[in-house]
Amino acid sequence: MNFPGMPGGGVAAPDGGAAPGGYNPNDPNIKWMQKTMESCFAKTVMSGGAGFALGGVFGMFMASMAYDTPYHSPTTPGTGPGANPAAAGIPGYKPVDLSSMPLKDQLKHGFKDMGQRSYSTAKNFAKVGALFSGIECGIEGLRAKNDLGNGVAAGCLTGAILAKNGGPQAAAVGCAGFAAFSAAIDAWMRMPSEEE
Repeated sequence: MNFPGMPGGGVAAPDGGAAPGGYNPNDPNIKWMQKTMESCFAKTVMSGGAGFALGGVFGMFMASMAYDTPYHSPTTPGTGPGANPAAAGIPGYKPVDLSSMPLKDQLKHGFKDMGQRSYSTAKNFAKVGALFSGIECGIEGLRAKNDLGNGVAAGCLTGAILAKNGGPQAAAVGCAGFAAFSAAIDAWMRMPSEEE
């Protein structure tokens, strides 16, 4: 690795040739790769992939926290999480507590539920990440500026799109919430560091 301050580190070659890192910034393949990584499509795909991975880990963690009580019943009649709607109409049906099941069945049920929750959360995170990133990149391309306004507008549109099924009021609240969150995060990320 090359770091600034080390012999030959962190500086480009004066003749425009290969940099000390071993690559030539004028190489057409390097330019093509940089252009591809800066495209809106690539940014959207990368954000969606990162959102999927982060959402999967977050969903797995949250699902593992759902089993901190012995009263959770995976076959309770009704419509809530872990419920069996068909069991509600069975005469003489008695729900089974998770803690009374054999260990193997408890683990089987727990891992199955963790996988389902993890996948569901991963899909949601991927959707939010790809949607926000794609919209922000499109707005940045249209405005030809890279400022706080892009993130706020993208946050507003993302929030409104995600809440559109709830009606206009929900879309307005989603727009305001995502815009405020985007503005706060973007402002924090753009703050000058203490090192400068």
